[in-house]
Amino acid sequence: MGRFEKERLTDSDIAKLKELNKLCKGDILTMTTLAKSGHPGGSMSSLDIYLTVYSYANVAPDRVDDPSRDKIVVSHGHTSPGVFSVLGRLGFFDVDEAVATFRYSGSMFEGHVVRSVPGVEWSSGNLGQGLSAGCGFALGDRLHNRDTHIFVLMSDGESTKGQVAEARRFAAKYGIKNITVVVDNNNIQISGKTCDIMPCRICDNYRADGWETLEVDGHDFAEIYGALRKAIATDSPVCIIANTVIGKGVSFMENDYRYHGKTLDEQSYAKAMSEVGLPPELEKYKKLREKKVTCKERKFHFAPSLEKGAPVVYGKDEKTDNRSAYGKALYELAKANAGNKEFPFAVFDCDLATSVKTDTFAKEFPENFFQVGVQEHNAATIAGAISTDRIISFFSDFAVFGIDETYNQSRLNDLNHTNLKLVCTHVGLDVGEDGKTHQCIDYIGTIRNLFGFRIIIPADPNQTDRVIRYVAGEPGNWFVGMGRSKTLTVETEKGDGVYFDEKYKFEYGKADILCEGKSGYIITMGCLVPRALKAVELLKAEGISIGIINMSCPLEIDGKVLDKAIATGLILTMEDHHIDTGLGMTVGRYLLEKKYAGKFLRRGVTRYGSSGEPEYLFKQEGMDPASVAALLKSQL
Repeated sequence: MGRFEKERLTDSDIAKLKELNKLCKGDILTMTTLAKSGHPGGSMSSLDIYLTVYSYANVAPDRVDDPSRDKIVVSHGHTSPGVFSVLGRLGFFDVDEAVATFRYSGSMFEGHVVRSVPGVEWSSGNLGQGLSAGCGFALGDRLHNRDTHIFVLMSDGESTKGQVAEARRFAAKYGIKNITVVVDNNNIQISGKTCDIMPCRICDNYRADGWETLEVDGHDFAEIYGALRKAIATDSPVCIIANTVIGKGVSFMENDYRYHGKTLDEQSYAKAMSEVGLPPELEKYKKLREKKVTCKERKFHFAPSLEKGAPVVYGKDEKTDNRSAYGKALYELAKANAGNKEFPFAVFDCDLATSVKTDTFAKEFPENFFQVGVQEHNAATIAGAISTDRIISFFSDFAVFGIDETYNQSRLNDLNHTNLKLVCTHVGLDVGEDGKTHQCIDYIGTIRNLFGFRIIIPADPNQTDRVIRYVAGEPGNWFVGMGRSKTLTVETEKGDGVYFDEKYKFEYGKADILCEGKSGYIITMGCLVPRALKAVELLKAEGISIGIINMSCPLEIDGKVLDKAIATGLILTMEDHHIDTGLGMTVGRYLLEKKYAGKFLRRGVTRYGSSGEPEYLFKQEGMDPASVAALLKSQL
C-alpha cells in the first residue's frame, strides 16, 4: 500500500468517504448512547480527518505490526468512538464488536484509545503527549532507516499544553521532516469555547518553532487530502489546522459544547440517527452487548539480543560514584553492540549529560544521543515511545526531574507497554548541598505505583556496572537509581577482595548477604550500604555480630535471605528514602505476613532535608554509622 499516492481524490473516492462518514456517525452515536458515556461531539468533528488519514496512509489491517508502516497517533484519545468506528469500517476488526462493547468491562474498546486495539499506535487521553510520542516513533524509524511518515492527530484545546511546545521544538531541532500534525480546530472544550477558556495561537506557535502550517475545512475530504499530500512532500514538519464543527451532521449537537462529553438519551438518539440517514440500532447492539467479550492479546515487549561485554571491576581501594560506573557501562555496551542494526541504542538527556555521565556516549555516538534540553516531560515520552520499536532506550536525569516531575509520562509509558530504561542519579539526601528541592526522597514510593516498572538501587560501582548490563537486555520498564557522591566499593566479609567481582551475576529480586550476623541484621541498599558496613565494624569491635543484607531490588522479597534475618529476632531497615514508602514498607509488609514476633526497626528520611553535606544530613536522621551502631546496641 502506498502513502497518499493519488494526486487528488476522484468523485468516486469522495463518495465512498461520504458513505463511510454516514456509517461511522451512526456507530459513534450508537456506541456512546448504548454505553451511556463517551465523547460523541469531538468524535464527529474529527471523523473526516480520521477517515482520510487512515484510508490513505501506509497502513492496513493485515500490517498492524509491520515495522515499515506509517504511524498514526491520536493524541486526543477521548475521541475513541471516532477512531474505533473508522478502524472497524476499514477492516481492522469487527466493527459490531466495537460498537457493542464500547466502554464495557473487559473489552479492549475502552473509553480512550489503547494500544491493544489493532491500528492504535499509542494509548492516549492524557492530553498533550501525542506529539512527543510521534517524535519518538519518527526517531525510531530514522534509526532503523525506514521510509515512513508519522501522523499526529490532535485537538485544539490540548495545544495550550507545555509539552506540545516542547515536542514542536524537538522536531524542528532534529529535522524530523516526516511528521505531520492535524489539529481538530472545533473551538470547543468541556467548559465552553476554546477561545474563551485559554486562547492559543496555534499557527503562530508552530511557525515560531520552525514548522510549516496549512489551514483547511476539516469536513472537506478533498481539502484534507490535498493538504496532507502537500505536507508529506514538504521538507519540514507541517501542522494542518482543520476547522471543524463539534457534533457535525446532527443539527442540535452542532457547536454545543455540552456534547463534548454528553451522550444522547434514546429519544434524542433516534432523532439524531434520522438526521444522519440511518435507522436506530440500539436494540441490536443491546443484545450483542450481553455476549461474552473476547480480546486478542497483542505482544509489545521484546527481549533484545545484546553483547553484554566484560564487566568492569573497580578495586577495593578505588573510590568513584555509581553514576560514573553507569556512564562507562552504557558506553561499553553501545560500543560492543555498534554493529547490531536490529537493536540500536538511543540515549536521552535533559541538559545534564556531564552530571548523569552520558557525555561519553554522546561524544562517541552522536547520532544516537538526543539532547532534549530542559524539557523533561517531552523527553520521557519520546524515550518511552521509541523504546517500543526494538531500540534500547535510556533516559537519564536527576531523580527529582526524571521521576517526580514526569510521573504522568512514566505512567502513560507503562500503560503503553514500553521498554524504557530510566536511570536517575542524585537520589535522596545524598544530593546534599543542593538542598530539599533536589533531594528526591520518594523515588521508590512513586515508581512502585506503576505496575510494569521494576526498581534497582545498586550498592556500589561494581554492582551498578552489572545492573546496567543486565537491564539493557531485559524487556519492559526498569528504573535504576543512584546517588551523587563517590563511594568505596563493597568488599567481601573477609576483606580479601570486592564483593561484586567479575564472577558476580546480577539477578533481579535476589538479595545479597554481605556479612553474616548472629544478633541481628541491617537491611539496606544504595549509598547506605557502606555506612551500614562501618556501623557493623563498630559493633564487631564490641563483640556484637550484626549482618548486612543488600536489598537492591526494594520491591522484591528474597524470602530465603530474609528468613535468615528473621531467625535472629532483630531487623533494622535503613534507606535514603521516605521512611514510610520505600524499603522499610516492603520488608515490614513481609514481616507482618510472616507473623514475625521479633524486633523491627526502621530508619529513613522523615522530613525534607536541608542544604548540607550528606554525612550531616544522615546524622540528623540517625543513619550515620555511630547512630546506627548505638541503636542496635540498645536493642540487645
